[in-house]
Amino acid sequence: MGDYKNLTNEEAVAKLKKLAEATRVCMFCTDLHHTPFSTRPMSVQEVDETGNLWFLSSADSNKNFEIRQDETVQLLFSNVSDSEYLSVYGKAFIYKDKTTIEEKWSPMAKAWFTEGKDDPNLTVLRVQPEYVYYWDTKNGKMVSMLKIAVGSIIGKTLDDGIEGKLSV
Repeated sequence: MGDYKNLTNEEAVAKLKKLAEATRVCMFCTDLHHTPFSTRPMSVQEVDETGNLWFLSSADSNKNFEIRQDETVQLLFSNVSDSEYLSVYGKAFIYKDKTTIEEKWSPMAKAWFTEGKDDPNLTVLRVQPEYVYYWDTKNGKMVSMLKIAVGSIIGKTLDDGIEGKLSV
């Protein structure tokens, strides 16, 4: 079995930032109280110094509508190539003010918001984590792959995984 390592404070925020920004795209889930819940891929703009995750979103999207009904969301990150995974459960908040839009704007967003920062449909979402869990490798992908290969040859599990809760 892998090891467990719960992280807190700055160490937790640093791990959250590393995993979320390396993966960039998550499955952003809303309407969690109904089955099936709504989910769609979203690109994270930034993870700030306190662990908030920031996104750009359309004001008229189903996602924004569902957040206005219930701000509880779940973000699922999967970086398969580096064996890194992250689950973020928290509350989402919608911003439409010019200051926040200016601060979080990315030139890449022009593909979705053709009028740029002045697009009337542009909003910014902030997800404030309440519960965060991660899965990672202790020694990187190459060592992990080597342990799996050796383990299969000798018939013994040589798990290089590490997982734990991030308290941000």
